[in-house]
Amino acid sequence: MVTGLRDGSVVRVDPATGARTLVGRTGGRPLGVEPCADGGVLVCDHDRGLLRLSPGGGVEVLVAEVDGEPVTFASNVTSAPDGTVWFTTSTSRWDLEHHVGDLFEHSATGRLVRRDPDGTVTTVLSGLGFANGLVLAPDGSHLLVAETSRYRVLRHWLTGPRAGSTEPLVEGLPGFPDNVSLGSDGLLWVAIAAPRNALLDRLLPLPGVLRLALWNVPERVRPRATPIAWVMAFDPADGRRVHDLRSTEAGYGFVTAVAERDGTVVVAGLHEDDLAVLEPLDRN
Repeated sequence: MVTGLRDGSVVRVDPATGARTLVGRTGGRPLGVEPCADGGVLVCDHDRGLLRLSPGGGVEVLVAEVDGEPVTFASNVTSAPDGTVWFTTSTSRWDLEHHVGDLFEHSATGRLVRRDPDGTVTTVLSGLGFANGLVLAPDGSHLLVAETSRYRVLRHWLTGPRAGSTEPLVEGLPGFPDNVSLGSDGLLWVAIAAPRNALLDRLLPLPGVLRLALWNVPERVRPRATPIAWVMAFDPADGRRVHDLRSTEAGYGFVTAVAERDGTVVVAGLHEDDLAVLEPLDRN
């Protein structure tokens, strides 16, 4: 497994032993990562854009600008065998430290961006509600994209008669979806960073200026997320829910990444120093 750390490091972790090996340092704040076949790693870095770490640890900036503007809040990345890379930018209005402000404002400035093998960069989708987790279907037919502030996962078609169209796969999630991945079980696994907040839901119909006014009140009186380790799994064919795993026992919370392999579910949290393993799934 590969994960990014707060100090800018990207490391490989052996889930069986916990041993970790440094891949490289981005010089920023790595968020979403994807291993490459040659041992390198694609990295969405909050501060620097889309990067590639070579197997030797060298850093190459792949995308620093989109549509003439600096990339801000690069979030998650996926790629195809031909070298095409897609990545999300969550918001152009807020940084990582203040990202909750975007959930209040609902700026809908998230994007899905494609980088072709020749280096051409294209905005595929704009106006997304805090675009976040991203994964390519095994057959390359579509992408699945999490919209955190809209509590849903979208399917964007790349091939076939629906190529270029976008539709919801999962809607009305009970929490804020973050990173997504496809497990060895073929399911779409979704990290739920926090449960939905009733006050925040009631604020959504209000004008943005009023929602921002609440964001500007003292932090102690703002809505607070409940610490919980929470992931869900869905059938990627029809969006049917298959698993809903939650734990509050270890005080582990704000889960932003999930990976399933052979029934073991590993999660990472934005504010946590360790990876955590949820109870193995019953395959019987």
